[in-house]
Amino acid sequence: MTTLIALVVAAVTFGTVLMFGTLGEILTEKSGNLNLGVEGIMYMGGAFGLGGAFYYEKAVGAAASNGTVALIIAIVAAFAIGALAGLIFSFITVTLRANQNVTGLALTIFGTGVGQFTGEFMRVKEGGYVALSNNLKEVFVKPIFPQALVNIPVVGKLLFSHNIFLYLGLILALVMHFYLTKTRSGLYLRSVGESPSTADTAGINITVYKYLATIIGGGISAIGGMVYITTTAGCVWNHEGLAGVGWLAVALVIFCMWKPLNAVWGSILFGALMIMYLRLYIPGLPTEIYKILPYVVTVIVLVLSSMRNNREKQPPMSLGLNYFREER
Repeated sequence: MTTLIALVVAAVTFGTVLMFGTLGEILTEKSGNLNLGVEGIMYMGGAFGLGGAFYYEKAVGAAASNGTVALIIAIVAAFAIGALAGLIFSFITVTLRANQNVTGLALTIFGTGVGQFTGEFMRVKEGGYVALSNNLKEVFVKPIFPQALVNIPVVGKLLFSHNIFLYLGLILALVMHFYLTKTRSGLYLRSVGESPSTADTAGINITVYKYLATIIGGGISAIGGMVYITTTAGCVWNHEGLAGVGWLAVALVIFCMWKPLNAVWGSILFGALMIMYLRLYIPGLPTEIYKILPYVVTVIVLVLSSMRNNREKQPPMSLGLNYFREER
C-alpha cells in the first residue's frame, strides 16, 4: 500500500506538468490549429518562468522576497513567452498560411534552442547554477492544505499532499470543459475547428478565434514547462529534464480525445507510466521500455477509436488544414 501511494503521489506530480501542456494544446487544436511546437514552448516556459522568480528574488533580496509574488511572476513570465510563441505560430500559419506541421516542428527547434540558451545564459552569468532559495521553493512545492489534512491515513496523501499547481490545473480543466460545451463562444470555437467555411458563412471571425485559441493555448502549455522546473526539477534549471515532455503532451491530447476533463486522469496515468521504473523496477527490463509505454498506449487508443468510427472521439475535421476563404 505504501508503494502504491508513493507511486500515485509521484504520478500526480509529474502528471501536473503534462496536464498544463495537454490542456493548452487541446484549446489550440479545437480551433483547427495543429501546433507541434509544444516541446519548444514548454522549454521556453521553464526557462523564463524560473528566470522571472529568480531575478525577482535577486532584485529584492532573499529576506524581503515574497513567495506569492514570486509564484505569480513565474506564472506570468511563462504564460507570456508561451503566448508570444503562439502568436508567432498563428501569424505564420493563419495570416501567411504556411504549412502547420512544418511551422510547428520549426517552433520546437526554435523554442528548445531559446529555452536552453536562456537557461544556460543565466547559469553562466550567475557563475554557477540558477536556483531559488529554500523559502521560495516551499511556495512552489509544499502542499497548500493544512498538515492535519495531509496526515490523514491514505486519503491525506492522495488528495491533500500536492502543490498548488495540481489544483490550478483541475480548475483550468473544469473551466475549459464548461467553456467548450456550455458557452456560445466555446461552441463558435469548436465550429471553427470542425468547419471553418461554415463558421465563416455564419459570420464568425475565423482569424480571431484561431489567434486567441493558439495564443492562450501556447501560454497554458508554457506554464507546464515552468511547473516542471519549479517542482520536479527542484527550482533548479535543468536543460535536459524537459526533453520529450512536450511530445508526450501532444500524444496525450490524442489519448484524451480532445476533452479537457480526460486530460486530468490521462495526465496522471501517463505520469505513472513515465516514472514507474523508479517505483516498480523489474530486473532485466530496460528503462526505455517504460518510457515508450505512454506512446504505445496512445497508438492503441487511436486504433480502437478509429475502428469505432465515433465522431466524438475523432479530432476536429479541419485540424492541421489552413483555411482559404476563396475556396469556400
